[in-house]
Amino acid sequence: MSSKQGYDPSKYPPVAVTVDIVLLTIRDDSLEALLVRRGQEPFKGSYALPGGFVRPDETLADAAARELEEETGARGMHLEQLGTYGDPGRDPRMRVVSAAYLALIPNPPEVTGGSDAEVAEWVPIATFLDASLPESPSLLAFDHRKILRDGVERARAKLEYSGLATAFCGTEFTVGELRRVYEIVWGVDLDARNFHRKVTGTLGFLEPTGEMTTRGGGRPAQLFRRGATQTLNPPILRPTPSVV
Repeated sequence: MSSKQGYDPSKYPPVAVTVDIVLLTIRDDSLEALLVRRGQEPFKGSYALPGGFVRPDETLADAAARELEEETGARGMHLEQLGTYGDPGRDPRMRVVSAAYLALIPNPPEVTGGSDAEVAEWVPIATFLDASLPESPSLLAFDHRKILRDGVERARAKLEYSGLATAFCGTEFTVGELRRVYEIVWGVDLDARNFHRKVTGTLGFLEPTGEMTTRGGGRPAQLFRRGATQTLNPPILRPTPSVV
């Protein structure tokens, strides 16, 4: 069979498949991402997203879960596929296509570097996504700055219409605590009354626990848990575009 009629291996060099994970949390009133400092070339010493090569016998999701545990010690995370990244030259070693995943957690675990990562740590996203910073692998290895930016934007967009914000909260939370998640992720201040009306106006979106708390100071506040309804109707739209 000629090359015009079928597959010609000589025209297609080997391609590796990797996974990268955007893992976000809120700490100290700041949206932070889990990053590792690379212990090997290429980009040795640079920060990168947790991830690595997919083994021949693994699914993409299994590889993402394994790499996250190997490089950070974090396990049991719900990973949502974010996108695929395969521009030529994104990895200086060879042609590499990466499937990126997004996860959000309320209580970040203690993390330690492993595998080819010297250090794993939580870093404010503004450290790397500030618009004034140059596009450079010295800031984040490979094209991980773009992947991180895409992951943050996915999280910000989904807050408008879904219950994703509750993933940053504990099992039980107040409307004020939920509002603060929106404010931190979006980088804006929200009107408390309007927010309360919108999140409690969608039937089944929040479920009252019947309990009250004073942990936020001031008057006792009602505690809620995430309800069965997964979509806000109408959605809560971002007042202004986020800075980073």
